[in-house]
Amino acid sequence: MRYGAVEAVHGISFTAEAGAVTALIGANGAGKSSTLAAISGLVPATGHVAFEGRDLSGSAPHAIVRAGIVQVPEGREILARMSVEENLLLGLRGSRDAVHGAYERFPILAERRALAAGNLSGGEQQMLAIARALLARPRLLLLDEPSLGLAPKMVAAVFEILADLKRQGVTMLLVEQNALRALRLADRAYVLDLGRITMSGTGEALLHDEAVARTYLGG
Repeated sequence: MRYGAVEAVHGISFTAEAGAVTALIGANGAGKSSTLAAISGLVPATGHVAFEGRDLSGSAPHAIVRAGIVQVPEGREILARMSVEENLLLGLRGSRDAVHGAYERFPILAERRALAAGNLSGGEQQMLAIARALLARPRLLLLDEPSLGLAPKMVAAVFEILADLKRQGVTMLLVEQNALRALRLADRAYVLDLGRITMSGTGEALLHDEAVARTYLGG
C-alpha cells in the first residue's frame, strides 16, 4: 500500500480468527492504520483481502460494510452538528429497534440522544462511534486507536466495553498505541515496524516478551 511514492505497508500477511480479538501494535508510522484503511477499501492497495471465504480485494467501502466489515475510525469521525440519535441512525442496518439496544448498552448516549454529537466529551464520542458501528451489525469490527486522546478514566471505560464485546464473541481487529491494554485484551497480536510484521504470537506471549516490553511497554 502506497501514499504516492511512499510504500506504507510491505506485503504483510495475517489472519483475524472469528470470535477472537486480534491486535496490531507498533510505533507511529508503522502501518497499522494504513492496514485497516486497506481492509476497509478506503485506500487502494495491491494484494488480497479474504473474508469468510470471499475475496473483497478492490471492493468499494460500502460493499465491504455490506459484507460485514465495519470500522470505528481513528478520531471517531462523528458528525458534530447532528444529534447523537441521528449519528446512530446513520449506522443502522435493520430495525430501528436496535437503537434502543444501543441505548441500553450505552446509557450515557440515551441521556444525550437529542444533543449535538459535537458537544459530547471525547470518551462519549468514542462510545457513540462504537455504538454506531455495532448498529451496522458487523461480523468483523475494526477499531483504529479507540483510546486516542482520551483521559485515563475514559480509556479504562472504552476497554471495558471492548472486553464486554469480546465476552459476547464479537470478532475484532484492534489497532492501538496503548500496547499494554491491547495485548491484555488480544487473543493474538502482531507487531508492525515500518510496514512489516516483525513479531506475532498470543497477546499473553507478547505481553511477556522482553523485546516487546522494552520497545512498546516502557520496559
